[in-house]
Amino acid sequence: MNASPPVSATPPPPDGDALAPVYAQYPFEVDRAEGVWLIGPHGERVLDLYGGHAVAALGYGHPGWTEALAAQARTCQFQTNALPMSVRTRAAQRLLAFSQLDFASVFLVNSGAEANENALRLALRMTGRPHVAAVEGAFHGRTAAASAVTWGSQSWYGFPRTPFDVSFLPRGDLDAIAAQVTERTAAVIVEPVQGLAGAVDLGAPYLAALRERCDAVGAQLIFDEVQCGFGRVGAPYAAGLYGVMPDMLTTAKALGNGFPVAALLTSARVSATLKIGLLGTTYGGGPMACAALLATIEAIESARLLENVRRVSAYIRRTCLTGPVSAMQGEGFLLGLRTRRPAKQVQAELLRRGILAGTASDPDVVRLLPPFILQEAQVDLLRQALTDIGA
Repeated sequence: MNASPPVSATPPPPDGDALAPVYAQYPFEVDRAEGVWLIGPHGERVLDLYGGHAVAALGYGHPGWTEALAAQARTCQFQTNALPMSVRTRAAQRLLAFSQLDFASVFLVNSGAEANENALRLALRMTGRPHVAAVEGAFHGRTAAASAVTWGSQSWYGFPRTPFDVSFLPRGDLDAIAAQVTERTAAVIVEPVQGLAGAVDLGAPYLAALRERCDAVGAQLIFDEVQCGFGRVGAPYAAGLYGVMPDMLTTAKALGNGFPVAALLTSARVSATLKIGLLGTTYGGGPMACAALLATIEAIESARLLENVRRVSAYIRRTCLTGPVSAMQGEGFLLGLRTRRPAKQVQAELLRRGILAGTASDPDVVRLLPPFILQEAQVDLLRQALTDIGA
C-alpha cells in the first residue's frame, strides 16, 4: 500500500476551542486509523511511525483487542479495587509471566508517571533516605516526584521545592556512580533506553554498574520501562534483554494499546513491605484496563510480534541510513535517526510525504516508535522518503 499524497496544513481550530492550549499540534487531523495508517477527514493516509507516542503496540483496529474491550464492557465496565475481580488477578498473573523476570507482585495504576511516583515513594519509605539519583536526559513524568527526577524540568516544574534531594548521573560515567550513589541514596531511577532523550541506549555495562552500586549501599534500583518496555526493544523488557534485574520496574504506554493502564512490578523484598492501605488508586486496575492488558499480551504472543520487532528493526538499520540520516541508535522499535540537519526539519519533510515520526530533546534526532506490526514494505516507504529528502 502506498503512502498518501503530501499532507497539507490543517485549518486552525474555530474560535472558542475548549481545549487548553498546551500542546503543539502537527498539521494533520486524524479522523480514524487502520493498522499502521492514520486517515484524515478527507481520506488522506499517513504512515504512523510514532505510534501515538509509543502507545499503539498493535496498531489500530486490532479485532481481538477490540472485541476483548467490548466483551468486558458488556460484562462489567468498572468496579472498585475493594471488590475482587478475576480479570484483575488474571491480568497481574499474565503480566508477571510475560515479563520473564523474577518479580513477585503487580500494582496496577493508570499512567507511567503514577507508576514512577509510587516506585519512588516505596523506595524512600523503605530506606528512610533523602536522596534519589537519576540520569542526565531522563524523562519520568510530570507529577511531583516523577518530574523532580526528570532532566530539565526546572523550566516547567512549578512546585516550590522537590520532595527529596535529586542529583543526575552523567551517562556512561562509571566513576560518577560511586560519587553520587551513597548511603544517603534511597533509589536510582533509570530508563534502560532513554525515550525522549532520543532513543539513547545506556547499555548493559552501565546498568550492571548501577545494580552493583545499589547493592553496595542498600539503595533501590528502579527501571522506568514506560516507553522502552513491554516488547518495544524486541524483548518483554530491557531488564531481561540486558540481564540486569531491578528492584522495581514501571511499565505503561504500549501495555494497553491505547487504553490507559500502567503497572509497578516489585521484587519479593519490596513486596514484603506492602500493607493494606499503603498504596491506592481509583481507576487503576479497572476491569476494562485489565481486559486491554490481557488482549494486548495475547496478540503479541499469538502473532509472535516480538520476533517481528527484532526483524523489522534490523531491516530499518540496514536500509534507512540514507538521505539526512547519518547514524542510528536505540533498540527494537525505539530508534533514533541522527540527522545532518535539524530533526524538526526532517520530521516536517517526512510528514509532507505522508509519514509521521517523532522528534526528541536532542535536536538532531528523529524518533521512531512504530506499532509492533510494522512490515518491511512500509519501511521501504520511509527509506524512499529519506532518500528523496536528501542529505
